[in-house]
Amino acid sequence: MNRNGLCTVLGTGTSQGVPVIACECNVCTSSNPKDNRSRASVMLSLDGENHVIDAGPDFRNQMLREKVKTLKSVIFTHEHKDHISGLDDVRAFNFKEKREMNVYANAQVQIALHREYHYIFAAKTYPGIPKINLQTIEIESFEIANNTTLTPIEVMHYKLPVLGFRIGDLTYITDAKTISEKEKEKIKGSKILIVNALRKTPHLSHFNLEEALNFIAEIAPEKAYLTHISHLFDKHDSINAILPNGVYTAFDGLKIPFNY
Repeated sequence: MNRNGLCTVLGTGTSQGVPVIACECNVCTSSNPKDNRSRASVMLSLDGENHVIDAGPDFRNQMLREKVKTLKSVIFTHEHKDHISGLDDVRAFNFKEKREMNVYANAQVQIALHREYHYIFAAKTYPGIPKINLQTIEIESFEIANNTTLTPIEVMHYKLPVLGFRIGDLTYITDAKTISEKEKEKIKGSKILIVNALRKTPHLSHFNLEEALNFIAEIAPEKAYLTHISHLFDKHDSINAILPNGVYTAFDGLKIPFNY
């Protein structure tokens, strides 16, 4: 039996965010709030529990903006700083909910977490540090709640393996440049696809617009949303104006219902 979920797009920007510090381009100086893009992340609301995919440097402000009062888990796609550097702020949920934060990560990300947050894993811990329950993401699927599983999808961010995730009819992919045919099979049948599209011109490690649209056409979801957008792309409304039917520019705070 299908259940109703809600995906809140917490951030749609690149590692620098938009506006970029000290930049005076027409995107960074735009008065449209949809052109303000914090670092890429989404929140899945499932049966009254919230689960965040990636906690970057804007995690605290994203939680405050969306008035999030409860958080069950954090799920990491990869170890780059714009995706993991907000983990320390789960302390607020530790204190409020009196429980550890479930943190899901594969082996390579766990190495980075131990390095960046050595004080969490130290033999002698300091009062007030984040309390986490670190769990390894399995290659096929993993459970984040009773009868609720996520399917990892491995994509390549140039030479770095990155995980996307599918839950029910929703697939979320960030920082992809190439995706194997085997991994595409896990995505096919998704009704909603959220995928990165950095800019119009080619990039070494990210889909550009043409690549993202070709991928969307191959998967053929009912709706697709572009995320991980650079200030070098264009303004929100200008991007929307050139997209085909059923493809939209995501923005911070966008809420997308889905079934799982």
